[in-house]
Amino acid sequence: MTTITSTDRISPEAPSQIGRYALYGLLVLAAALPFIGGKTGLISNFTFLQLSLMIVYAIAVLGLNLLTGFNGQISLGHGAFFAAGAYVAAILMDQYNVNYWLTLPVAALFCFCVGYLFGLPALRLEGHYLALATFGLAIAVPQMLKYRHLEPFTNGVMGINLIKPEAPFGLAVSADQWMYLVVLVVAVLMFWFARNLIDSRPGRAIRAIRDHPMAAGTMGIDTSRYKATVFGISALYTGVAGALHAIIFEFVAPDSFRFELSIAILVGAVVGGVASLPGAVIGGVFVQVIEKYADAATKKFTAAFHLPIELEPWTLYGITLIVLIYVMPTGIAGGLSALFARFRRN
Repeated sequence: MTTITSTDRISPEAPSQIGRYALYGLLVLAAALPFIGGKTGLISNFTFLQLSLMIVYAIAVLGLNLLTGFNGQISLGHGAFFAAGAYVAAILMDQYNVNYWLTLPVAALFCFCVGYLFGLPALRLEGHYLALATFGLAIAVPQMLKYRHLEPFTNGVMGINLIKPEAPFGLAVSADQWMYLVVLVVAVLMFWFARNLIDSRPGRAIRAIRDHPMAAGTMGIDTSRYKATVFGISALYTGVAGALHAIIFEFVAPDSFRFELSIAILVGAVVGGVASLPGAVIGGVFVQVIEKYADAATKKFTAAFHLPIELEPWTLYGITLIVLIYVMPTGIAGGLSALFARFRRN
């Protein structure tokens, strides 16, 4: 008779449970940062601002990932939805004195409607045709924000200045630390909703449309309705990210949302890992880090190797993309997952 040890009783779900507990621990630690590192001065307000922007871009990348990674629709225009959410929040706060919390659901609803309505005619387009149509949207929106008939709301090229809200309830945290907590809570809720959506019956239909649209339609899935709805949900996510960005950054202007923003969000989705929720987090970090440090890193690289010519600021950005795509074609999240699986087999 064999004796069953404690290790024999470990179920196949144990690794996933360990990962879940590790995630909960990381979230608790992240929420405690303002009260631990902020009070002691170990983490500056500037660092909290950078962390907040990383989370904001992670939400935007997640929105694009739902559309491109899980539904198979290509978009180069999500910077337009980012701008729409930012301006909705800014106009409500600046001209109507609406509480910043209330601007988030309004921006979400507005961007969902815009995304859904844009998704309806886009149903006739696929592949690079859809990409070009959304790219046109990314180019048109910043110019529309400068339109003189919209200047009473958008303030034209001058933009809108905002004041970052202070912490309520007498919490001993700065405005940057408080907004970090706000962004963290919103991101957790939105990632939780995305996870449940993907694992649900509609989520399986969404992925079926991505893998084989004709087969999905044959099985009774209303592909047109699902595609338009996912486009709206994707725009909703990106719009909320834009609203949070406006509140954190305390300023919006048309030139802040040029088409490079749409490219950056797409690059974040590809680098982090398409059709991966952890990849959206990695992509958000990548977008912010590259935007903040690419110029400085290129100058240091030029000085360190005594290059005869000064490299352009985005040279290192392009080199990094080429290396990542070559080494990790499924994104950083996919590469790390494959590496972890190899270690487990060994």
